[in-house]
Amino acid sequence: MKLAGWCPAFQGVAQWVAAKNWVTAIAWFLLFCLYWGYFAVFEILCNGQTPGKRQAKIRVISASGRPITPFEGIARNIMRAIDSLGLYAVGCIASTIDKRNRRLGDMVAGTVVVHEVEEQSVSYWYGQEKSASVPAVNQPVTALTAQEFQLIEAFLARRLDIPNLQRLQSAQTIADRIGTHLNVPKAERPVDEAFLEEVSRRYRDTVRS
Repeated sequence: MKLAGWCPAFQGVAQWVAAKNWVTAIAWFLLFCLYWGYFAVFEILCNGQTPGKRQAKIRVISASGRPITPFEGIARNIMRAIDSLGLYAVGCIASTIDKRNRRLGDMVAGTVVVHEVEEQSVSYWYGQEKSASVPAVNQPVTALTAQEFQLIEAFLARRLDIPNLQRLQSAQTIADRIGTHLNVPKAERPVDEAFLEEVSRRYRDTVRS
């Protein structure tokens, strides 16, 4: 009788323990998704910015200057597990060693964190003031999309930090893309960076007006 009475009680305890383990496992899974997914989802869907990055006026972009892809957003945040070891000691050491101050996640994903350029101080990242020696871009730039404009801005804002060969290749790739969209033949364009500067100026002037 005692054994018969004890078994249901034991089964009830076992079921409670099993349910508690499931609740704990689900809670850890949700916490994992929240911690890792928060950064990746926002950076992928919000053009490289979490709400915190937006407030700090920084964003994540590809090393080539374009917006990050889903693969890059996921890869850089998966590596956060390693960067965060030792209270982010690994990430701090990596950013100290890397000449571009990147943590391991950015090295693996090929991304960088850059400061946004304020509208009122945009002139500092132009290579030079517009002069008569720089051919004008006569075609209208209203066809430029917001994403393309952000791509130009991102490149111009951080081009001094890009190795020279990669900088030239990135400028050519972006200029070819923008030139094709705006129907500006290569023969009618100034050098790639000057072309991007001029397009940016004209786009800003158009938006202001």
